[in-house]
Amino acid sequence: MKTAFLSLALVLSTALMLPAQQAEIVSVQKIWDKAPHNAFTDLVRFKNLFLCCFREGNGHVGGDGVIRILLSSSGDTWVDYATLAEPGVDLRDPKFQITPDGKQLYLLCGGSVYEGTQLKGRRPRYATSIDGKVWTPPQKLLAEGDWLWRVTVNPADSKFYGAAYNCYPTTGGPKFEDEWSLKTYTSGDGRVWQLSSILQVPGQPNETTLRFLKDGSAVALVRREAGDRKGAIGVAEAPYRKWTWTALPVPLGGPNFIELPDGSLVAGSRGFGQTPGPHMVLYKMTKTGVEPLLELPSGGDCSYPGLVWHEGELHVSYYSSHEGKTSIYHARVRLPWVKEP
Repeated sequence: MKTAFLSLALVLSTALMLPAQQAEIVSVQKIWDKAPHNAFTDLVRFKNLFLCCFREGNGHVGGDGVIRILLSSSGDTWVDYATLAEPGVDLRDPKFQITPDGKQLYLLCGGSVYEGTQLKGRRPRYATSIDGKVWTPPQKLLAEGDWLWRVTVNPADSKFYGAAYNCYPTTGGPKFEDEWSLKTYTSGDGRVWQLSSILQVPGQPNETTLRFLKDGSAVALVRREAGDRKGAIGVAEAPYRKWTWTALPVPLGGPNFIELPDGSLVAGSRGFGQTPGPHMVLYKMTKTGVEPLLELPSGGDCSYPGLVWHEGELHVSYYSSHEGKTSIYHARVRLPWVKEP
């Protein structure tokens, strides 16, 4: 498969760098553009290989979206490795998680049913694989209307956790309500889930990445669709039922974040930087705020990054339409201040 590399000079010209902590984009590569719409990525390092998953469809919404998975040993050359599909269902927003025993990949995605572009139903799905190539058929999770957007494993108890939002929590649909619910769930096996906490976030909270830090705390990065539409960060200590919230100065889209080896946090999201319009932006993150680090080559319909730290570099998968159609990209970013333990 042919790949397109952007010159380092072009990449650096788009960087938004903090004077005291300069982030350097090492490379950016388009790794897939074969479908009419290629979007909503995630990235994992599993059994010494990179795997990148994303949705292929005819447009941003509607139709029968499928999940495609690419494979790479180093991040330089990518191979078409697997697809997941369900007839009559738009599979979208795929996310990877390695199971607590380290032996399997767990893939979470949403399953939406449309009439044209009109949403008629939604429910999460999951599939598992021991090699990333052969997957179990997608199985349903939770209840109709719930959207478990990303899951993560807590090393302290080896359980899965995730935050699910519901756009019609009291009526059951089909019309979206003015306020949406956001709840955390936990599971011992990734199959059967139990309610863990109710997150009191106003303004139609939705896409949420929940992670557990080395200090034992849980941190949630939340997108909001109403009000001022700016994001929020929540922090909780075990047993992760009481949350403290901080409003962010920026809106989010497809938010993700990672704890690096030195304990610092980096987030990725659709954001607005020095150039007009939305872009794929990386942020320096704390438990109470975000600051822009740099803007990856991007524009328009974009974001939804996967983040992996490997051999001293941050690997970022994302999608963008700045080159004419929504395509999948892989970037390598150097953060000089991050020291390996």
